[in-house]
Amino acid sequence: MARYIGPKTKISRKFGDSIYGSDKYFEKKNYPPGQHGLNKKRKKPTEYGLQLAEKQKAKYTYGILERQFRNIFKKASRKSGITGEVLLQFIETRLDNVVYRLGIAPTRAAARQLVSHRHIVVNGEVINIPSYALKPGFVVGVRERSKTLEVITDALAANRSLLPWLEWDEEKMAGKVLNYPQRDEIPENINEQVIVELYSK
Repeated sequence: MARYIGPKTKISRKFGDSIYGSDKYFEKKNYPPGQHGLNKKRKKPTEYGLQLAEKQKAKYTYGILERQFRNIFKKASRKSGITGEVLLQFIETRLDNVVYRLGIAPTRAAARQLVSHRHIVVNGEVINIPSYALKPGFVVGVRERSKTLEVITDALAANRSLLPWLEWDEEKMAGKVLNYPQRDEIPENINEQVIVELYSK
């Protein structure tokens, strides 16, 4: 499936936010890309333009394509609760994102690759679908023969802080989804309500 593999700093500069994590190049050039990035007088964006930009930002952040994103939104809109929050909950509990949040992989792209290459197990079974939807109580771990992989050991050694809706067992190299995350437990700088307004038109 097609994925964005172009320059990541350029995308971060486009949205004015370091959406792929710490980026020294973005810090040097935190203005829009292009020949006239700093000086170009841009028209005031329309309401639709702002909504579209927010959706694109979310898609790039989580590495999701348009059709997938639209399907997740449809699923979220059918569930009770605040649609925007439910949308983010569904995206956050995708297998590739949880692997990243647990610290098993340094980036979401690396997490997606680990899943695709069959290094990750869910409830003891190998799952190679990055978009696999996890539910509270599901246990995500590293496959026994993959526990010495350098990319995994290096990522875990970085010791990222764990979010409150996840639990990590260092000895078993496995983590548990305790519950769906609340909005204040999702650190991404995304205005989900604007995305809901876009899709509701």
